[in-house]
Amino acid sequence: MGEEEIHTWRSHVLVLPFPVQSHINPMIQFSKRLASKGLKVTLATTIFISKSMQAEAGPVRIESFSDVYDEGGVKEGGSKNDRIELFKDVGSKYLQELIEKQNRSGYPFKCLLYDSVILWALDIAKKFGLIGAAFYTQSCSVNAIYYNVQKGLLSTPIEGPTISVPGLPLLETHELPSFVYKIDSYPCILSLVLNQFSNIQEADWHFLNTFDKLEDEVVNWMAKQSPTRMIAIGPTVPSMYLDKRVEGDNDYGLHLFTPNSETCMKWLDTKEVGSVVYVSFGSLASLGEDQMEEIAWGLRRSNFYFLWVVRASEENKLPSNFVEEISEKGLVVRWCRQLEVLAHQAVGCFVTHCGWNSTLEGLSLGVPMVAMQQWVDQTTNAKFIEDVWRVGVRAKVDEKGMVRREEVEVCIREVMEGERREEIKRNAVRWKGLAKEAVDEGGSSDTNIEEFVARVLCI
Repeated sequence: MGEEEIHTWRSHVLVLPFPVQSHINPMIQFSKRLASKGLKVTLATTIFISKSMQAEAGPVRIESFSDVYDEGGVKEGGSKNDRIELFKDVGSKYLQELIEKQNRSGYPFKCLLYDSVILWALDIAKKFGLIGAAFYTQSCSVNAIYYNVQKGLLSTPIEGPTISVPGLPLLETHELPSFVYKIDSYPCILSLVLNQFSNIQEADWHFLNTFDKLEDEVVNWMAKQSPTRMIAIGPTVPSMYLDKRVEGDNDYGLHLFTPNSETCMKWLDTKEVGSVVYVSFGSLASLGEDQMEEIAWGLRRSNFYFLWVVRASEENKLPSNFVEEISEKGLVVRWCRQLEVLAHQAVGCFVTHCGWNSTLEGLSLGVPMVAMQQWVDQTTNAKFIEDVWRVGVRAKVDEKGMVRREEVEVCIREVMEGERREEIKRNAVRWKGLAKEAVDEGGSSDTNIEEFVARVLCI
């Protein structure tokens, strides 16, 4: 073992994400950034997740443990609360064993980088004398709302039509995360996202999955709430689509579904620049049959080419014979490599559920958006897409909470050919440039990461 390799092993970071794709992907990307700057990185996750990890994870070593749901993940059932408690029980035991094993190897971990919702991980870091670094996978704006609720600065249930939160624009009640404005909807998950701030004073570092210019005011406000460093390190998008400084980093390296890349790319290659509407609602969202039908006919009414990702579990919700009837204008696939699609010159619009990863990807690749938010943080992200960053429009829902086909058509037309098209496109290009600037050498996010790496290396 050469001197350089030994030096790297003595600067070893253990990464623990919450075991769902939307949390794992940004932490994988941050891990790759750390590895590119000279740190050895090991990522611990469940067996089910590890089986979906691809070779693209590259320099990040994967360690896996059983949480009982080894074959089907969330598909195997169990209540959310039971799964969270089980992950805590088996995860904490495994993590301690892994740390002790690495200590005996002579090349111990120096830092535990954990998903901020895994509250118990910080206790383990402190027990073994490791740097404890929390990673916040959602937007800083959403986390600021959760922080205000957790600290009692924002009382619930929410009263009044508008809400004021430091660092944020005035928000209407329905623009808050769904767990907050529907306080009784998912109590166990609400507890998870609120409690991530209960030990904010104890963590040594806090990493925000955003970049300064995207959420500058609220990032500065949140940073003042912690006595230790809280810094923006995003956007956590594969390097190929931003600065291209991390060799071979063109994908996240995790696919819970098999992407149909060749079919998508061949189809897009036959279309003119900016002529295609790309539609995806992520890996978890499950729309009702009526809503799927409204989207389907809204896409057809718009008369634009469209590429629609419909997971296998959702296919039965499509209108009868829809795929056959739209074959000349549309392509429906079960999964795709989203970044590859968004980067294609034929794509002119992204109809999105506004998950934070998808939102960052759309911003980083400069693609105008139609926001069709569903729940969780997506309602707040949609607000920012339309009113703050001004890179798209929000679809309006009717009294039943449904986006009707006419509204789908109107929104797509507004982004693709309407009066606001040029403004939206111009803003999208601007944010694309700022996202790249943040991770370029000397950019704000890159400088923040360098500061952390220097701290770990000097231990």
